[in-house]
Amino acid sequence: MLRGLIARVYWTFSRWTLSTQPAPARPTVLIGAPHTSNWDFVLMLAIAWRLGIDVRWLGKKSLFRGWRGPVMRALGGIAVDRDDPSRIVGEVVAQAHAGEVFGLVVTPDGTRSGHTHWKSGFYRIARETGMPVTLGYVDRTTMTTGLGPTIDLTGDVAGDMDRIRAFYADKSGLRPEHRVEPRLRDEPRGS
Repeated sequence: MLRGLIARVYWTFSRWTLSTQPAPARPTVLIGAPHTSNWDFVLMLAIAWRLGIDVRWLGKKSLFRGWRGPVMRALGGIAVDRDDPSRIVGEVVAQAHAGEVFGLVVTPDGTRSGHTHWKSGFYRIARETGMPVTLGYVDRTTMTTGLGPTIDLTGDVAGDMDRIRAFYADKSGLRPEHRVEPRLRDEPRGS
């Protein structure tokens, strides 16, 4: 209830407009893109809390050290040990099979600069768990943010990524110079 109240106050006074499709009614991998600023995290929480989505997000283990650990976990954070990243898929599968409805937020463009492709973790998690992918976005040019369509991945990587690219083609993050084209490293270049 408190999160909903905070979200309503935020959207009342924010210069951003929430323009969104309804929240998915089943567990989903929620892409957050283009991810070009730390402010994207605040927008993601505001979207999720306004729509009543129980969010989980992946963060490097170092974010969870000391006093930050309990705060990050309370906000839905799951610490990722880069030495054993496969453990995350097992945890997500267990939560989905337990009947929990949540959005697993993944920012596939990785860090906010210096990358030439998206990380494929979101795709692997969605395919291995059977979860759909919901396209969350930030668009600085229109000052809108929210959720786009929820799609089921087919396993045709090039075809699935073409649909994702089409959605994000006109979206620009807070720092457009850090935008990474939605393309996986091992995706065929012809698409």
